[in-house]
Amino acid sequence: MTFRLFIVGLGPGAEGQVTQEAREALAQATDLLGYGLYVTRAVVFGAADQAVPHVTDNREELGRARHALELAMQGRVPVVVSGGDAGVFGMASAVFEAVAEGPEAWRAIDIRVIPGVTAVLATAARLGAPLGGDFCVISLSDNLKPWDVVVRRLRLAAEAGLVIALYNPRSLARPGQLDLGLAALRDVLPGEIPVVFARAIGRPTEHVLSTTLSQARGESADMSTLVLIGCAHTKQIERPGQIPWLYTLRRVP
Repeated sequence: MTFRLFIVGLGPGAEGQVTQEAREALAQATDLLGYGLYVTRAVVFGAADQAVPHVTDNREELGRARHALELAMQGRVPVVVSGGDAGVFGMASAVFEAVAEGPEAWRAIDIRVIPGVTAVLATAARLGAPLGGDFCVISLSDNLKPWDVVVRRLRLAAEAGLVIALYNPRSLARPGQLDLGLAALRDVLPGEIPVVFARAIGRPTEHVLSTTLSQARGESADMSTLVLIGCAHTKQIERPGQIPWLYTLRRVP
């Protein structure tokens, strides 16, 4: 008997940004496991009618992963869902961590990770081509790593001349950390570096704020916002009445 488990990235939230491969996996689901918002989206995006929802909190990833693996061993077809791409700050890592720490039998499960459009890619497409050069993605959450590690990575990325995309920039539990992170970047980068706050890209509530590092404020973001910080090679094209296009040079002069 083949035991199967899918880990699916649902994209940034717009139905048109869900891949066909993701839809095909959702259509096979007997069980849907994930944070409530993503399980709801999975139903809208084509999950099988008979799929049983298993909703858990955002900080219960390992427990969710173990539950999915147990369901797979029962001959069911669980689908673990994440926003964006499941391998980028998503559930794929948690599932494989659970496999590594769990029973030997779990290693026989046919685990398939289905890629999705990430928030940083959706935002970049909306803005032009800010990721045309080297870039990095950093989570500003200190739930799983110390805050001093976050700040050190920010500084080093800025010193290396990378475009920086910030996930999980601000929450009710962490209202001041984005301002601290921006302050750390101001120690390294000039104030005119472009900064974009991109919220809910592709959804009806989409909002984009274009500013500079010197003017950027943490209050412009929430957990649905991706913050993109340019580098010395990021250029801006002004457009009357619209947000400017951004592009980063592919070559370093």
